[in-house]
Parts: sequence; structure tokens; C-alpha cells
Amino acid sequence: MAVCYIGIGSNLGNRKENIRLAINKVNALKSTRVLKRSKAMKSLAVGGPLKQPGFLNAVLKIDTELPALTLLRKLKEIEKQMGRKKTVRFGPRVIDLDILLYADKFMRSKKLTIPHPRMFVRDFVVKPLAEIL
Repeated sequence: MAVCYIGIGSNLGNRKENIRLAINKVNALKSTRVLKRSKAMKSLAVGGPLKQPGFLNAVLKIDTELPALTLLRKLKEIEKQMGRKKTVRFGPRVIDLDILLYADKFMRSKKLTIPHPRMFVRDFVVKPLAEIL
């Protein structure tokens, strides 16, 4: 099993409910369970279109047997199931799920970089992550 940390955010619709539903879906993934979750934190949107709604963000600690790229694919499937549409980079979204850390792995590919390349410059990631570490 690998302990991983997942960033989760929403700025469209019922943000709190979107996060709750996404957590349940992550917990329902095969060979995966949510161990801990941070409190939700409000933040302004970073990058992307101006005047988009603010985010609610949290971090999950999970245990999984899924390899990193399989986990990424499953997280993207959850986003799609919940209605996320690819529009503009850093645009508004119903749900956003990012692998922040995956066990003690370092990885750099076209599809996935671990640790997440921007996690340490975003308070909405660092603060919830510190809360559950």
C-alpha cells in the first residue's frame, strides 16, 4: 500500500457537497481508502479567467494499491463523472483532484509530476497538507 496525498478543490455549484461527494468516490476506488481529510479552506482562484468564483480546498490522505498513473486516471474519471469540463487552464471547475505526493516517489512525465510542481507555493495546499501530516 502507498500513502498518498490528494489535493481537492471546487469553485462551481455547491462546493462543500462537491468535495464531500468526491471524497466518497475516492474512498470507493478499488484497493483505496481515505485515511484522513483536512478542513476545507476558502481561497481565491489562482490564474485563469478573472472574476471566477472562489474555491473551497482540502487535502486527503489516502492508502492505495493503485500505481500512480492508474490513480491519476481514476481521479480524472471521478472529475468527469462529477461534470468537470475542460475549458481554459485554471478555469472554474466543479471538482479538481490532484496527486500531491505518492509514497516516497519522485516522478516526471507528460501526464504526472510528483511531488506536484506548484504545491509548495499555494497556501490552499500547504496549510491543509500541514494540518493532516
